[in-house]
Formats: sequence, C-alpha cells, structure tokens
Amino acid sequence: MQEKLKAIVEEALEKMKSADKLESLGDIKVAYLGKKGELTEILKSMKEVSPEDRPKVGQMVNDARNVLEEKLEEARQGFVKKMKEEQIKRETIDVTLPAKKTLLGHRHPNNIALEEVERIFVGMGYEVVEGPEVEYDYYNFEALNIPANHPAKDEQDTFYVNSNILLRTQTSPVQVRMMEEGKLPIRMIAPGRVFRSDEVDATHSPCFNQIEGLVIDKNITFADLKGTLAEFARQLFGEGTKVKFRPHHFPFTEPSAEVDVTCFKCGGKGCRFCKGSGWIEILGCGMVHPNVLKMSGIDPNEYTGFAFGVGLERITLLKYEIDDMRLLYENDIRFLRQF
Repeated sequence: MQEKLKAIVEEALEKMKSADKLESLGDIKVAYLGKKGELTEILKSMKEVSPEDRPKVGQMVNDARNVLEEKLEEARQGFVKKMKEEQIKRETIDVTLPAKKTLLGHRHPNNIALEEVERIFVGMGYEVVEGPEVEYDYYNFEALNIPANHPAKDEQDTFYVNSNILLRTQTSPVQVRMMEEGKLPIRMIAPGRVFRSDEVDATHSPCFNQIEGLVIDKNITFADLKGTLAEFARQLFGEGTKVKFRPHHFPFTEPSAEVDVTCFKCGGKGCRFCKGSGWIEILGCGMVHPNVLKMSGIDPNEYTGFAFGVGLERITLLKYEIDDMRLLYENDIRFLRQF
C-alpha cells in the first residue's frame, strides 16, 4: 500500500511539473483528490484492509493528500505570480512620457460677438427671434416694399429655388412675420444666416450672418432709433464711442441712414484702421416705411417703428481687428485659439 501511494504521489507531481496553465492544475486536483480521485478510491477500499492496519493505512493516505495539496498550492501560486508579472509587463506605464491632453473646444469668434450683441439688446428689453432660411419671395422682397421690378432685387444677387422660393438675402422676413402676428408692441432682434451670390474675398462671402432689429409701438421717433443705436455702440465698442448718422436709402425704411461709430482704435483722431477718417461704418437703419406697416396689417397712423441691420461678421472683424473674413471659416485651430 505504501508503494502504491508513493507511485500515485510521484505521478501527480510529474503531471504538476508539466502543467502549462492554471486550469491543468484543477484537472490534476480532481484526478487525485476529487470524489472519484485516486486517493479517494483507496479510502473507499479500506474495508478490505485488516482492522489492525487501517489506522496506519489511513495515516499514509492523509500524508499523501497533504503532500499533494501542498504541492498543488505551490504550483498555483507559481502560475498566479507568473500571470501577474506578464500583466505588469503588458500594462506598463512609462511615467516619464507626456500625459495625453484633453483638448477642449471653445466658442467661435462669431458666436462670442453674437452673444454679446444679444446680451446688449436683451438688456434693453428686446427678444431674440429666428425664422426660416429658405423663404418666400413675398416675405424677402414684396412685403418689404421691394416689388418685382425694383432694382434692389438685382443688387442682392439672390439664390432662387423657384420663382416663389429663395434663400433669404436678409433676416428682415422674420420682422415681417412678427408684424403679421399682430402682437404689439414689438421689440426684437433677428440673427441668422443669409445668402447672396457674392464672390469669396476678404470682405464678402455667399453665406454670412446678419442681425436685424425692429421696434414697433406708438409714438416711436427717429430720436428713439438714435438713442438705441448710440447705447448699443457704447456697450459694444466702449464708453467713449460716438455715433454719426448719414442719409441713405433703403426701400423698407423712410427716412433711412447709414451709421458710423468713432474708431475705437484711435478714438476718432484718424489712423490706418479707420483710413484716417476717425469713423467706421457699422450698420444701416431707418424708420419703418408706412407701406411695410400696411402690408403687415399695422395702421401707420397709429403705430410707427424703426429697424436696423448689421452684419455679424463685420462686428467680429472690427471688434477683434481681423483683416480677412475668410479666416472665420477656415477652421484653423491656431487662429480660433486666439479668442
């Protein structure tokens, strides 16, 4: 019996030495120590051993079991250690390498300027309104006192989808839609993209952004328009900014004017930035034409109003002293990071 147990232990130890993975040790343990294992079968045959020899044989079986359990545990620990070492090699982190930087995006200069303009007008009691970019010819031209044969239609080089539908050339159609709703008084600005068939250069693009404003109420005068735009310019360009109104013509306003502000670079003294004039043109404005009010269902004898429009890119270029509009759309991260 002693020789048999010795042979079983030696056989199990040889198998442990040749085991190439942790699962193999589990198979060896089942084969020798399991319910149907070699040592368990010997214990089941103890009834064939004489009573006086049973304690001695039982002790030999227990000793063999202890040896196998001890060797199996040593082999298991060896496999675990080896697997840990391989994992460490595989997942080694070189702490001397530069860390991976998470690049955070930030607002486009156009968006920064737009948010500032919106903040100024919302602070004066205006609401921000949006409208469709694909618009009817009626809202884009006719309802703004620009009939079919008006030269302004040719000047704007419009993208037509068909004879009645086009890509809006201005955000003024949003003003008409608000007036048609008849909820008076109105104090609103309408920012958004507009489209004109322009060649791309330093100051032009076929797609750009406009911000147009409209006020309709009783007893609105040109003085209200001047005061509003003077406050807007002061908040946008600085406390010392002054405004100058030059007579102009727009089909949808009467009287109309172009608005200049004192150069914020030289304070109005004259410099390269303002071409020596001391003034910079920023927007067009005027009192809403009575015909526009009538076509929108508003009585011009009871209500008056003013409107203005400014190019968002123009504000951005002036405010940040950018000399080429194309830089705003090239998405060069080196340029955008400056804002």
